[in-house]
Amino acid sequence: MRPQKVLDNEILDGLSQVFRSKGYDGASLKDLSDATGLKKASLYHRFPSGKKEMADAVLHHIQNWVEEQVFFELLNEENSPNLRLQKGLNEIRLLYNGGKEICIFRALSLQSGLELFANEINTGMQKWISTFESLGLSFGLTPNEAKNEATKTLIKIQGSLIVSKGLDNIEVFENALQEIEMTYSKS
Repeated sequence: MRPQKVLDNEILDGLSQVFRSKGYDGASLKDLSDATGLKKASLYHRFPSGKKEMADAVLHHIQNWVEEQVFFELLNEENSPNLRLQKGLNEIRLLYNGGKEICIFRALSLQSGLELFANEINTGMQKWISTFESLGLSFGLTPNEAKNEATKTLIKIQGSLIVSKGLDNIEVFENALQEIEMTYSKS
């Protein structure tokens, strides 16, 4: 068997960059091929169902990373709630490259992508909310307060990414993360 010329994570990272920057409908096979270093035939060999399967693989890849990095830190009860929050926010900074990258949920929720990925996007967002809800409980919030703050936190993260991109100012994202930290720390 021939060794793979491009590692799977590199392929998924390349696909991710295209989907994040162009959305599902805007991502052409040429774009996806160029980003991965694979010819179109090789892409179809790895992803026989085509672009939908590629996007599914990207969603799965990013969600696994979020669970292993972000959610792990936010839920790690070996650390104090403040330390968990700080470490989790640092992982969020990495995930979004300090506010320079848009969220894959946003990228795939435009045009026909929303119809194709609605369940995955909904499930992913629910996981973000439930994770921050658990963190809020560890800060002493009531269940209702924890759920409300978790939803606001997701809105702050997602909204700040959009505004950061639109204004070409990553400080908006950083300020949102600092506001999140202050909000939970005051609890």
